[in-house]
Amino acid sequence: MFGTILRKKVSDNKLANVFINGIFNTVDNGFPVVAEFINEDPSFVVSPNIGEKQNYEFALIVIVGNLSFLESSFDPEQADRVEHLIYEKLASVYEMSVPEFKALVKDYKSLMSRLNHPSKNMIYAMSKAIFDKYTLYNFQDEYFKRMQAPNPLFLKRMDEIVENFIWDWDAFFKRYKLD
Repeated sequence: MFGTILRKKVSDNKLANVFINGIFNTVDNGFPVVAEFINEDPSFVVSPNIGEKQNYEFALIVIVGNLSFLESSFDPEQADRVEHLIYEKLASVYEMSVPEFKALVKDYKSLMSRLNHPSKNMIYAMSKAIFDKYTLYNFQDEYFKRMQAPNPLFLKRMDEIVENFIWDWDAFFKRYKLD
């Protein structure tokens, strides 16, 4: 009971900052582990040799995935306000205009949707997008390479990793409430 009363209030702007900083912190600290996982995965006959600093594509995939979960965590009006602030701040980080950044996010969403069709599972879409953006097709055994399809065992392992990059809104709302 006291947990609900003692929660700190946070503004939409503060929420957007915490969200963005949390995503980038997680990506910066977690991508070296992801790169190592991919490079050493037994699904590949040759290591893709993804560098620890090659996190640009991964960061955008994580951002798009988390933005899709944002919509289901808030009422529509508040989600629009927070999303607008996030787009403004991320456009600045990526040195783009807001419309350019929105177009980039839309392109990633479209790719993820196309790769994941007919499924609507965003975690699976993120794993498939990682596979595609890092062009991992050519590092697989001949069967999957020829099919130009990810090995499902790799995708299952990647899903488990990607889940760690999704913002935990339940934990956030246990500590904070919105103004």
